[in-house]
This record gives sequence, structure tokens and C-alpha cells, in this order.
Amino acid sequence: MSIPAHPGTTSDQIAQRFSSTRRGARLARLLVLQQLDAWGFPYRSRPSDLIAAIVAELAANAVLHGRVPGRDFEVRLARTATTLRVEVADTRTEGRPPVEDAPTAPPPDSETGRGLLLVAGLAARWGVAGRQGPGKTVWAEIDLTCRGGRT
Repeated sequence: MSIPAHPGTTSDQIAQRFSSTRRGARLARLLVLQQLDAWGFPYRSRPSDLIAAIVAELAANAVLHGRVPGRDFEVRLARTATTLRVEVADTRTEGRPPVEDAPTAPPPDSETGRGLLLVAGLAARWGVAGRQGPGKTVWAEIDLTCRGGRT
């Protein structure tokens, strides 16, 4: 069962493509925050903060590691009565990361490699899936029925 759509929206999900740039990643996060507010999850609420952090990481990964020149990345946001789900799809086919319950930490002196650790820590569930067409989709869900994102 899903939450009825907010009077200003017509659906319990949205999808939007963005340019594979830092600006596109920022705009993706801002669009998601705006949609969450329209659905009744105000800015700075716990669900809004969790999803914003997840979108920021996944969109940054799509721009930095999944970028294919001339191709956009896509963000999809969906809600049910108990879950918020975000999906970020890019068109890069090689280098698909493995789905792991707990991503491995990079060496302590590394300046990168912690994004999926953050996503795994914030989300109740996450994973990587194929997509229609080239590329992959990285998704994450938070539960709305418990305190925090993890069950």
C-alpha cells in the first residue's frame, strides 16, 4: 500500500535525468529534497536528511565513476507507506561494483572510496542492478517505520 500522492503531485514516484556533471549531481539532490518536502517530509527531517546524503553520494559516484561523455544519469525516487527508495542509474557498463552487504573500507590514507560505506551505513538496504539499456542502477532504501535508516 502506498501513501496517497500529495495534492501538488500526481504520483508516488519521480524520475529525472541530469547532466553527468557536478552541477547535475547537485541539482539531483535539490530536486529530491524538493519532492520529499512536497510529499510531507520537510527539509531537515530525518528521512529528508538520510535520502539527501544517499543521493549526494550516489549522484557523485555516477558523475565521477559512471560518466560516459554525452550521456546523462537518472535519479528515481519512490515512496510507499513504509519505505523511501532512491535509484541512480548511469550508462557505464564496465567496472560494475559487486553487491556487498558491507563494502570494504579503503586504506586509511586514501582520500576516496568511502561513498558506498556511507550509503550502506545510512540505508536499510542497498544494491546494484542492471538496467534497461547500457549501464547499472545503484539503489538504496530507508525505512519509515523505525528510527533512522537501518532496521
